[in-house]
Amino acid sequence: MSPLHRTFIEDGVTVQGEKVERMEDAALLQAVALGNQDAMATVFDRYSRIVYCIALRVLHDTSLAEDVMQEVLLQVWKRPQSFVVQRGSLSAWLSVVARNRAIDVLRKRAPMDPLGEMPLPDPHDMASETEQGWLLEKVREVLDSLPPDQQASLDLAYFQGLSHTEIAERTGSPLGTVKTRIRAGLMSIRKAMTA
Repeated sequence: MSPLHRTFIEDGVTVQGEKVERMEDAALLQAVALGNQDAMATVFDRYSRIVYCIALRVLHDTSLAEDVMQEVLLQVWKRPQSFVVQRGSLSAWLSVVARNRAIDVLRKRAPMDPLGEMPLPDPHDMASETEQGWLLEKVREVLDSLPPDQQASLDLAYFQGLSHTEIAERTGSPLGTVKTRIRAGLMSIRKAMTA
């Protein structure tokens, strides 16, 4: 029996493996929790690019970004229940996890690596650059359409690696306002990326 014709049980319903690609994220993660490799492959296909791009944006190192992507997706395979559907989309959750993991890597290596010895991305990796460029262009378009306060908060949080508290201190805005701006901006980005 080929992998595309394997079946698994989800809420008492047998689902053919070939339908895995069309499943909603919650059902997909339920299948991953049951050990379905086709479901995990679909998660990888849907979200590996965005996880990689976010990690690369923070780390500026293709090798470290790939490591972060593998760690984040391995976490999904080992503990799919760590995603809570009621808190938002899988895409947004993976984006936050990737950003946080990349910042952790950056903080761990910052005191050890002198600035002049940090590796630069390989300029000949054209496929990766093309994918990254497409995704970044789409995100930039959405970011440019956001109100300036949301743009600034998202830039400080996701591209400069500041915590919400640090953003509040830097901008002089209340912490709750910073969180609201970031949440509203992420929701706008999520809508645009899924449209």
